[in-house]
Amino acid sequence: MKVLKWVGVIVAVYLVFVVAFETFYLGLYQPKLGTTGIPMLVITTTDDSGVSRERRLARLETDGKLYVSAHHWTRGWHSRALENPRVRVEIDGIVTDHLAVPVEGEELERVTVEHPLPLPILFLMGFPPPRDILRLDPAV
Repeated sequence: MKVLKWVGVIVAVYLVFVVAFETFYLGLYQPKLGTTGIPMLVITTTDDSGVSRERRLARLETDGKLYVSAHHWTRGWHSRALENPRVRVEIDGIVTDHLAVPVEGEELERVTVEHPLPLPILFLMGFPPPRDILRLDPAV
């Protein structure tokens, strides 16, 4: 019985940690992570009412194309990009317009394999749901 109680406490503490990490550190603080070597971008999405929101994300590059990955529990930016795929992207101070295109099939597999999420990252994020990846095509 004591073992089950301790397991319950450990699981509860872990869940609180994941919620705090996702909500406060990644969600509100939005770290730049430049010192980690992770290339970042800022994506601006717009909801149906015209309200724009910025979100700092890791940028993925495969075969000369730009991608972003929704691999956290919190993914409001991803929903907005699907509803209104015209997004703005800022990389190193340069802002450009893009079209967010969901990827699937072979392209999704290729990007996922080329940019795996390490076990420590999965642990910090509470083993999130499967990744959804968007390709950011330059707007014409």
